[in-house]
Amino acid sequence: MTHRLASTSALRAPALRLAVLAQGRALRLARLAHGRALRLTVLAQGRALRLAVLAQGRARLAVLVAFTAAFVAILGDTPVLACPVCFGAEETSMIDGAKLGVLVMLAITLAVQGGFVGFFLYLRRRAKRIAEIDLDAEWSDLQRARTS
Repeated sequence: MTHRLASTSALRAPALRLAVLAQGRALRLARLAHGRALRLTVLAQGRALRLAVLAQGRARLAVLVAFTAAFVAILGDTPVLACPVCFGAEETSMIDGAKLGVLVMLAITLAVQGGFVGFFLYLRRRAKRIAEIDLDAEWSDLQRARTS
């Protein structure tokens, strides 16, 4: 009788293992399918959100353009927008001073930019000179190694 129980449990063990393996595979497949469905759901929600934000941005841009066009149409050609010096003033010392100030600011800006260009050109020449010296030193080392 014990022999009979042992053989029955021996038959059940592989079947039980197969059942557990089948359940594990089914569970993994279910998780995988759920993950894919979840991923697709998240992607779809992300696309919908992006489209909603894009539509909202376009609506804001349209409102901004409409307000700007209305502002320019109402106040665009009035003398209110001009400063008292520039509006209808003839050649005065104040206008000459403003022109000279603009020229001085341009000259300072160009001088600073020229300094940067000169500095980078100096660095470029120096790097080329150092590279040539290194190349000459390496070439002479190779020549010495070849003759000895």
